[in-house]
Amino acid sequence: MAKNDPVDLQLSVDRASPVPLYFQLSQQLESAIERGKLAPGSLLGNEIELAGRLGLSRPTVRQAIQSLVDKGLLVRRRGIGTQVVHSQVKRPMELSSLYDDLEAAGQRPATQVLRQCVEEATAQVAAALAVPEGTEVLLVERLRLAHGEPMAHMRNHLPAGLLTPREGELENTGLYRLMRSAGVTLHSARQTVGARVADAAEAKLLGETEGAPLLTMERTTYDDTGRAVEYGSHLYRASRYSFDFQLLVRS
Repeated sequence: MAKNDPVDLQLSVDRASPVPLYFQLSQQLESAIERGKLAPGSLLGNEIELAGRLGLSRPTVRQAIQSLVDKGLLVRRRGIGTQVVHSQVKRPMELSSLYDDLEAAGQRPATQVLRQCVEEATAQVAAALAVPEGTEVLLVERLRLAHGEPMAHMRNHLPAGLLTPREGELENTGLYRLMRSAGVTLHSARQTVGARVADAAEAKLLGETEGAPLLTMERTTYDDTGRAVEYGSHLYRASRYSFDFQLLVRS
């Protein structure tokens, strides 16, 4: 199959299901994107062909495609057709690094280290790491990319002396992998997730427009002795990223 040929997918809909037909189709297409069957740059094919193959009306197919265009997963290009832009990363709410999650999802993670230095802990960082304000701590600031596209801006503070990444080391692996390699046993974390809009500098760094929605995450990680070993303050593109929660019902 030529690079610009539409991808042939096995799609079907259940007309007896109460789930709307357009939503069934959009979910199958989104799943194909997330699993890599529809890689970035792939052509989806035209609405008429999809409608005929599935026995659906053209407006139904158009609605399914538009829902994925609205999510930022597909784009309509004049003279080319409907094309896959990227998949949204759905990150589980567990103690894992973004690098590992992207790699597991086949997203080809890459890292730009913006800064790695020792600095004095601010009141916020000191409180998170349970050290006196002004204590020297290691700052690692990075831009995480997937398929060459910015995904997250990450600032991590670690107690001084816990870890000293060598030059270039954090460009090829995740921070948690290095911590484990250094003998740090990661045990648990306290995490807060929020949202706000991007300022001009953040928008430029993440490839968004000023005022675009961003997900925020603050995390303090503890080792098996209960010591705080990392405080992270991260920004994620809401158009590319979501958190998955599993909720349990208490009896």
